[in-house]
Amino acid sequence: MKDSVFIYSPLFLNYKFSNKHPFNQLRVELTVDLLKKLKALEDDEIVEPRFATDEELELIHDAGYIRAVKQAGEGKLSEHEALNYGLGTEDTPIFQNMHQASSLIVGATLTAVDHVMMEKSKHALNLGGGLHHGFRGKASGFCIYNDSAVAIKYIIEKYGARVLYIDTDAHHGDGVQWSFYDEPNVCTLSIHETGRYLFPGTGTVHERGQGSGYGFAFNIPLDAFTEDESWLKVYKEAVTEVAEYFKPDVIVTQNGADAHYFDPLTHLHASINIYREIPKLAHEIAHSYCDGKWIAVGGGGYDIWRVVPRAWSLIWLEMKNLSCKAQGALPKEWLEKWQDKSPVELIPTWEDPDPLYQPIPRKKEIEEKNNHTLELALQFIRQQREYNAKKKC
Repeated sequence: MKDSVFIYSPLFLNYKFSNKHPFNQLRVELTVDLLKKLKALEDDEIVEPRFATDEELELIHDAGYIRAVKQAGEGKLSEHEALNYGLGTEDTPIFQNMHQASSLIVGATLTAVDHVMMEKSKHALNLGGGLHHGFRGKASGFCIYNDSAVAIKYIIEKYGARVLYIDTDAHHGDGVQWSFYDEPNVCTLSIHETGRYLFPGTGTVHERGQGSGYGFAFNIPLDAFTEDESWLKVYKEAVTEVAEYFKPDVIVTQNGADAHYFDPLTHLHASINIYREIPKLAHEIAHSYCDGKWIAVGGGGYDIWRVVPRAWSLIWLEMKNLSCKAQGALPKEWLEKWQDKSPVELIPTWEDPDPLYQPIPRKKEIEEKNNHTLELALQFIRQQREYNAKKKC
């Protein structure tokens, strides 16, 4: 069994809305090249993804919606019909062969699932995935098909496993949450910027599941301008408590890199330091509860030059126990190759500039609000644990 596999294809670049759209899969290529220049990713660790079948897509998505995506990518869907499916909007414009590009993203995450669940590897990483806003019959927030939701449903049906989904994107993982809102074998935890001023506007601490899924959805919405210390306190305490409560068979982590201060679409003030800690704890949880079974996907991240390659490389380095490589200067060859193509000055080190930003005047108030939100979530977890213990008696 391999320790870790890296799911990748240059065809990920075909998932492209336009040259000016903020979602740009070049960030995956940048990350792959950084890891190779670091000599941390070998060719025999890279696995070619497959395309998801229509039957697999229908684990989550309506057949009518899949037909609409196909027709849109062939220029055969009217504007009115497209808008009914969330296609042709500013967020998710129509592009040629969008079904093929999107089904490859889903197939890549399914490839990761099979490697882990069939014990070909302990861990698997698909940075092309993490499209967590896709709904059953509608595209949303740059996401056409929801690869994480399809993968989780696939795990339940094919492998009969209990899945803990941890989403650290700055935007609420709404599409995954609602897909399993009444499912007791899936526990979703999303730590994100509050939806008061940020898409999609959901993910309050009181969204806790329904029916047999009540008590298996958790949200920690953070105040705008949250910094590292508060972010990490919430992450470490919430993930630890939820994992102990749910005791999963496998974890799926969505690793949006858009909580960073440089990200142009969000208002959080995290640094690269949180991206060192996120995979570290995920790795520990996977080995503590799941015999190492850990599937990681990408997600948001719109400063593709200064943030995403460094942040996403740290996931793979953690999987390979090579975090020590992420110190000091980035490989000179990588910087020289990409600087002329970048519209901004690349950061030449693994560490962020110091200082990264001016001090936040509301720091104490923000931390108090975040602590209150965290405590509400933790109280609910403890209440559920006590309730479940009494039921067993």
